[in-house]
Amino acid sequence: MKNKVIHIGEKPVGENCPAFIIAEAGINHNGKIELAKKLIDVAVEARADAVKFQMRDFKTLYTENAFNNTKHEDIASQYLLSLIRESTLSEENFKELSRYAKQKGIIFLCTPWDIASVETLEKLNVPAYKLASADLVNLELIEHIASKNKPLILSTGMSSPEEIETTVKHLDSLGAEYILLHCNSAYPAAAKDINLRYMDTLREKFDCIVGYSGHELGLAISMAAATLGAKVIERHITLDRTMTGPDHAISLEPAGIIKLVRDIRRIEEALQSDRKFITAGEFMNRKILGKSLVATRPIKSGETITRDMITAKSPAKGLSPQMLHQLVGKKAQRDITKDGYFTEEDMGKKKYERAFSSKRKWGLIVRPHDFEEMIEGLAPRFAEFHFSSHDLAHPLVFKNHTELELIAHAPELWGDKLLDFCSDDTGVTKTSINHINDFLEKVREARKYFGKTPPKVKVVLHPGGMSYNGFVSKKDRAKMYTRLGNALKKLNTTGIELLLENLPPFPWYKGGAWFSNTFMDAEEIRDFAKKYGYSLCYDSSHAQLYCTFAKKDPVEFFKTLKPLVKHIHLSDGVGTDGEGIQIDEGDVRWSKLMPEILRANVTMAPEIWMGHRYNGEGFLVALNRLKKFNL
Repeated sequence: MKNKVIHIGEKPVGENCPAFIIAEAGINHNGKIELAKKLIDVAVEARADAVKFQMRDFKTLYTENAFNNTKHEDIASQYLLSLIRESTLSEENFKELSRYAKQKGIIFLCTPWDIASVETLEKLNVPAYKLASADLVNLELIEHIASKNKPLILSTGMSSPEEIETTVKHLDSLGAEYILLHCNSAYPAAAKDINLRYMDTLREKFDCIVGYSGHELGLAISMAAATLGAKVIERHITLDRTMTGPDHAISLEPAGIIKLVRDIRRIEEALQSDRKFITAGEFMNRKILGKSLVATRPIKSGETITRDMITAKSPAKGLSPQMLHQLVGKKAQRDITKDGYFTEEDMGKKKYERAFSSKRKWGLIVRPHDFEEMIEGLAPRFAEFHFSSHDLAHPLVFKNHTELELIAHAPELWGDKLLDFCSDDTGVTKTSINHINDFLEKVREARKYFGKTPPKVKVVLHPGGMSYNGFVSKKDRAKMYTRLGNALKKLNTTGIELLLENLPPFPWYKGGAWFSNTFMDAEEIRDFAKKYGYSLCYDSSHAQLYCTFAKKDPVEFFKTLKPLVKHIHLSDGVGTDGEGIQIDEGDVRWSKLMPEILRANVTMAPEIWMGHRYNGEGFLVALNRLKKFNL
């Protein structure tokens, strides 16, 4: 490709970039600057990349007879010219709109219909030019724009393939940076006439960045264009489709452009990878809804396993039902009770060697019911208990372990209710505070069983700030942090060192994907922790997912937080929501990250999804894989 990526302002457009979405205000301001500003506001609210207007210099654009003596023109021309004349803004108006767009943080673009308008727009320092379909064949205007050495976006509506080719060859001879937009210039364009696959023809024939300019009704075709790889999407916007003017009827009202941008971004997320892995939410649902092979009756060690001894039941804690026929004929290696789970060991797999040693401050994540089994034969420095609200309904009684430190992880759910210290619902916040205070009292009682626990028990806490239908605004996020700070002050932290954990962008709660709004960005986390005096638990998987989402460096992320980090969770991550992946099976660059982590010299534990199965085999695999990085 001639130019794989073209920059419009600071926005990269092209290969491996999100679609550059243009909200085309055009002349839908009807000649009123206040209406034009409202259209900019709509584009900003929708989170479009740019808002675009149109500029005409009537003295040079039209022949004198055509513009001043329209009685000789056909009816359609008379109608259109009268509307265009009424939808004019002054040069000063455009200056004001350019300034207003800059204040609002959106790129200001404008289509010049003539050379004089190009010169006016140069004074406004527009970062790129967009030509209407009608001017694709206007080599004079194209040459003038190309001389400005700025990217040029051209719509290809109302042009033949031969005309497109002629213009492209001319652009190449001028050394211009350009993007071609497939377009049907009927108002509205019928779905049967749009032929979206022509974008592939443009891309293959001209080896350039391709997009789509839509004049159809509705959203589906523009979304399909994004799915087919359009790197620029342009749609007209209006405040009201019933207003007078040539473009209002085919334009998107505020709700429409908001939905279009939102859904294109979701489509891009869905298309971001060709990899297949089981996500955290799927793991949870698989365990609950899936099945494992179990014994239909008691089986003695040494017995040959026959088909009638095996059935599949939920939950999925053992051997996959896909192994049914391979299991038949094996000899039982142990006594198996009725409904007892078959395991990979029953298939002849050797037990993973329960061996790991390190002088580092390593430990294991455990639950109250599997704690003793998890640490058997090992010498961890600590045990990090992940408690559920169900665990806390019973007394926490353990054997005495003088060699271990206790670390506790607070529940994120209490029953079926999410705990959220950032909520604007005071009832939710109050309930969260009360439940965690009850939990902290249990932790204080349990510390006596663990002889290496310091005077203050480390307690890992997720701060909340989740939402179900999308990310909140920056303004609302700031309010969440304020509510969080106020709520945490109401926790009884006597004998407790509270460690707030960084969160992934798309956490899994109740078997589904949500949106995190707080404790993702390293600078925000650092600033909050310093302001309110808290330490942190760093989660490498959560950090990787956020950095992939936000296009940030995970190593720099950790360096920003390192002075505040007192405990670490180690696991890999894939994409933006594949959390808890086994070490070396995701996107984390361990050779770069681990040296920084080790320099922090704090407690650390592997946190692999389903890592506790088979007495913590997944955790031991992770620890041994990290040995090569000097863990």
